[in-house]
Amino acid sequence: MSRISKPILYVKSGCPWCREALSFFNSQGVDIDLRDVSLNAKDMDAMVSISGQSKVPTFEYGDFVVADFSVDEFLAELNEFPEARHNLGISDSEN
Repeated sequence: MSRISKPILYVKSGCPWCREALSFFNSQGVDIDLRDVSLNAKDMDAMVSISGQSKVPTFEYGDFVVADFSVDEFLAELNEFPEARHNLGISDSEN
């Protein structure tokens, strides 16, 4: 199995949901590649290409993509992908 590079979190400056998501990933010890789509058009294009939309935060980790989410929505989606949860090292103490 090929190693997936670190997860990407697409954000926009001043987005409260983005700050909440980043705080969550930091608290879980997840090393994030943070990309501000309001500063970089190529990152915006990449985000739209992988998620089909332009809202943030958007999380990409290999084939696991969650767009326009709250932390609760992210965790609900992650529950459907136990391998991604394991690889990211996110505890499932929420359950």
